[in-house]
Amino acid sequence: MTYSFVENTEVSGSPRKLSPELQSIYEQIPESISHVPHESFELPATEHELFGAESVEVDIPRWTHFPEVPEDTPPSRKARKALSKHDEARLFLRFNYARYRLGELTGKQIKRFSKRRSEEMVRWYKHAQATRASIVDANMALVMTMARRTRIPHVDFPELVSEGNMALLRAIEKFDVSRGFKFSTYACRAILKGFNRMATKTGRYVQRFPTEFDPELERSDYDVLKHKIQQDNAVDDLREVLADNRANLTDVERTVVTERFALESGGKKKTLSQVGLQVGLTTERVRQIQKKALSKLKATLNEEYLAA
Repeated sequence: MTYSFVENTEVSGSPRKLSPELQSIYEQIPESISHVPHESFELPATEHELFGAESVEVDIPRWTHFPEVPEDTPPSRKARKALSKHDEARLFLRFNYARYRLGELTGKQIKRFSKRRSEEMVRWYKHAQATRASIVDANMALVMTMARRTRIPHVDFPELVSEGNMALLRAIEKFDVSRGFKFSTYACRAILKGFNRMATKTGRYVQRFPTEFDPELERSDYDVLKHKIQQDNAVDDLREVLADNRANLTDVERTVVTERFALESGGKKKTLSQVGLQVGLTTERVRQIQKKALSKLKATLNEEYLAA
């Protein structure tokens, strides 16, 4: 639902209306605006920090490589680095703060139309749209990469890209930067879910309207890709928990886990006896420590990553 325009009569009695340019933008603003809250939004200085004249603009790296899903063929131009964690957080704070301010204004506008307020609404709506476009530009390569590596029978590549784009937009709307996760990890899962829904929907359609068997369409690495993405995401989440020690592991527990599964070095995994020699404990004691540490890590991962 969008706003319908009415004239606003001032005390003097002269009607005032928005200009055609502002009216065109104003009519695009939804009546209900949602945002992902953040504790800083209530602070008076937040607007100046995010949108003031001295606020730092974020350089958007377009068509970026992401380590979660390597590409089959490298692009013709050199890939730029992904957004830093600080820049990514700043973009999402700008996006949600603009929606936060817009939501406040829309609530007041429903009760009583104001030309000045409508101009403010247009300003914050433009801020939100521009920031969302920047986030999309910075993450579009993730959609293209996953679409190139995904094969769903009876689904063309442009359809995959379209579904991936919609999933990316939904992920942007819901992403909570305060949880400390990387957006690429969150968006990767959202895109994969979108592909899963498309595969299910297409499979039902083909069952009702079967076509002639085509071997080319039957060969698919979709399940393999799905498993690989989930595995990489799980390892990435585990490394984040270990890096910040959010599972409250002791030094010995952390050493046992990282050395047993080669989480930091990326080299060959060590046996229980090899780790025991390294930390000066028996093999059985290392096994007990490993079991306790994995239990802590599992509880933390379930609480922080799977509870949402």
